[in-house]
Amino acid sequence: MNELTQATTNPALGVFIFALGGLAGAVFYLPFKRVKNWAWESYWFIYAVFGLIVVPWALAFSTSPNVLSVLKQAPGQTLLYCCLCGAAWGVGGLTWGLMIRYLGVGLGLAIGCGLCSAAGTLIPPILEGRIGSLYGTPSANASLIGVFVSLVGIVLVGLAGMSKESELPEEVKKKAVAEYNFKKGITVAIFSGLMSSAMSFGLQGGAKLEALAQTTAPITSAAWRGMPVLVVVLFGGFLVNGIWCLGLNAKNKTTGDYTKQNTPLVGNLFFAGLAGAVWCSQFICFKTGEPNMGQMAYIGWAVLMASAILFSTLLGIFLGEWKGTSSRTRGLLALGLVLLLSSTVVAAYSGKLSQERPAAPVLPATPTT
Repeated sequence: MNELTQATTNPALGVFIFALGGLAGAVFYLPFKRVKNWAWESYWFIYAVFGLIVVPWALAFSTSPNVLSVLKQAPGQTLLYCCLCGAAWGVGGLTWGLMIRYLGVGLGLAIGCGLCSAAGTLIPPILEGRIGSLYGTPSANASLIGVFVSLVGIVLVGLAGMSKESELPEEVKKKAVAEYNFKKGITVAIFSGLMSSAMSFGLQGGAKLEALAQTTAPITSAAWRGMPVLVVVLFGGFLVNGIWCLGLNAKNKTTGDYTKQNTPLVGNLFFAGLAGAVWCSQFICFKTGEPNMGQMAYIGWAVLMASAILFSTLLGIFLGEWKGTSSRTRGLLALGLVLLLSSTVVAAYSGKLSQERPAAPVLPATPTT
């Protein structure tokens, strides 16, 4: 099995898939801007239904023919762990939109994804007792450098955001981000980023499910072996998000949003559902990109988050969130983006190094008699 995995890895493709996931994570919020006359809890519930239940299960049934058999045979402890990690992410995810609401797409995702990246990349190997895999070999050392470079890039983007906050007058900030509030936003971002890293714990903690997916007939291919893990983790996230949103519907008397007259119901359902589908795509990319990375699969989380920050910052620039800032602020931002891009290159290189095997020792010739 190890020989097969080693022979079929493709780190460059893996990094590309992770980057596509990062792009999805950066733009998922945009369809919400087309939702009209609905309370937050209403469109977030539709987002959760599609992103956490409908899309992952539809994909699982189409790519993993033994998904139900795998879940029936899986150890209860593993299922509970993955589900609880998803629920912990759900708590953080509830505040993700609030973070963007107060900080904007660029700065909000930079800080939130930065904390999520650091915790989600480094903690899972430690929890699994594989701390030694983080360093010591050329590939592990390169991957650790890549993670460090991405974190430095994240810090620089965050510093650029704080510099922007001190430079722009309040009316300009409000024009780009209507409810801009740095103090509230940074508090929410720290909480949301750390809690959201539990998604990585869950997605990387389902190795037994992935093994069952490739040994239980009908076999799931290596590329899609992570689908049983994904549906369990996202179900845990749905429990938190769904219950919270329905509770707010009842509390705020917004249950009628789903049938409200003079509201574009079809459009609201479509755009809220689209946001969920796009959001879910980032973790689909994460699980399908992992098999291509071989032993360096754990760095996929850092690449995913770095890509999300890179694309979200570029999106923030496009939306005018950095307009009117000083050359110092733009310099910090540009350097941060360069480092984030560089970190993905280093990640691909570390994956390539993991494919290289030391040459077989040359044995002395057998003496002739």
